[in-house]
Amino acid sequence: VSTQSTWGPFLIGLLRPYIMLLRNFRAPVAKRNARSSSAVAAAAARIATAGPKALTNFPATQSTVLPNGLRVASEPGHGETVTVGVFLDAGSRYEDAKTNGVAHFLEHMFFKGTKKRTRFDLETEVENIGGHLNAYTSREQTVFYAKVLRKDVGQAMDLLSDILLNSECNADDIERERGVILREMQEVDNQMEEVIFDRLHETAFRDNALGRTILGPEENIHSITRANIIDYIQTHYTAPRMVIAGSGVPHAELVKLSEKYFSGVPAAPINGKQPYMEPAVFTGSDIRVRFDSMDKAYVALGFPTAGWTDPDNYSLMLIQTMLGSWEKASSGGQHHISPMISDLVSNKLVSSVMSFNTQYSDTGLFGVYAIADKYGLQDLMYVITRELVNLCYVVDDAQLEEAKNQLKMNILYHLDGTTHTAEDIGRQLLTYGRRIHPSEAFARIDAVDARAIKQVAQRYFYDQDFALAAVGPTFELPDYNWIRRRTYWLKI
Repeated sequence: VSTQSTWGPFLIGLLRPYIMLLRNFRAPVAKRNARSSSAVAAAAARIATAGPKALTNFPATQSTVLPNGLRVASEPGHGETVTVGVFLDAGSRYEDAKTNGVAHFLEHMFFKGTKKRTRFDLETEVENIGGHLNAYTSREQTVFYAKVLRKDVGQAMDLLSDILLNSECNADDIERERGVILREMQEVDNQMEEVIFDRLHETAFRDNALGRTILGPEENIHSITRANIIDYIQTHYTAPRMVIAGSGVPHAELVKLSEKYFSGVPAAPINGKQPYMEPAVFTGSDIRVRFDSMDKAYVALGFPTAGWTDPDNYSLMLIQTMLGSWEKASSGGQHHISPMISDLVSNKLVSSVMSFNTQYSDTGLFGVYAIADKYGLQDLMYVITRELVNLCYVVDDAQLEEAKNQLKMNILYHLDGTTHTAEDIGRQLLTYGRRIHPSEAFARIDAVDARAIKQVAQRYFYDQDFALAAVGPTFELPDYNWIRRRTYWLKI
């Protein structure tokens, strides 16, 4: 029992089921997995004529497929800056245990020089035009993008094509880059949020490609060869797996530049190997790394979900918004509209808490991450599981309406700028095969009602296995079965 526990969370949790049963009769268990896809589809079908008035003039995304299968998509803009990027359906999930880390290693090698430009030439050329050239690797995607002035978009496309198609990847650069990546790995190990989510994936998807880290293990950084890198390029860097996305550039101009610089991208793997993504297999489990010398405990609790294209995706986004996030540096935690945050802050159980909704092509992880006091971990898990299960019984209409407004605002805020817009275009074409217009997104959000939230909560949280990762003084963190028992309520 926590030495600093309070009766507040316990009494509220004890009385809440009875209050909820009186206020809102729960649907039969047999209908637990019912879904709201019909309502979503009906709303989406009406967007062409009933879209929000404020979004009628929102720029439309144009898309073209080149003869080699490469997709080009863009959205016009009115500013003087342009962002163009190459988005690839390739990431650490396409690696095996021996080559884990090669996708990220390759990202580094692309900036070490090409047949036309040395590393110094690349850096100087980007600086001379005042541009920004960058890249990142995730578990399912790799992205290279450049932000430049409108007049320099042709030069940006030339740079992108040069580093992707003409990089030398010589042995000396590979040896030097091993040290750079090992130092990057040390920096990541000092970021507790990164550590926790890597451990969460490791335990949730055990012995599975999705459970491995993006950087790979240290032994792989030492053993990856030039042959591994070239083989990965020849297998995954093909035109049908690429999207060139642009924001602030006329579509016809981007198509013309793409034909000029990327028409040589092969339509099929040169080495004859077909890309393989290992299916995700979730395992209910936990991983705990105990360090009693640490002041705070870092805990993440996650439930498996169904992926980007599942009809419940927007309901999960709204649940994430309803659960909310809070940091000690901000104010208003005790009076937060989220009961979970209000209780956690009022009882001084956390210094930071956030809900997360990580999606992949065929699965995902939804849950809560918290930085918590080491003497209140049992109360922490009690409040989190209570609020997740409570969504199966009752949804506050005012809280749901506020969450809808917040989510809409977040969508538009994310599109404020050419870089974010280009990223949104590229990611959506890879995940959905098309760009979802904001008016359609708003219609899908509005189609989610309280009944849909309850059904989704029942599908993913009610009496379901979960994954848990914790680092720090975890001596009061309840065991797996204690938490598992609180994923459902006994009814009378």
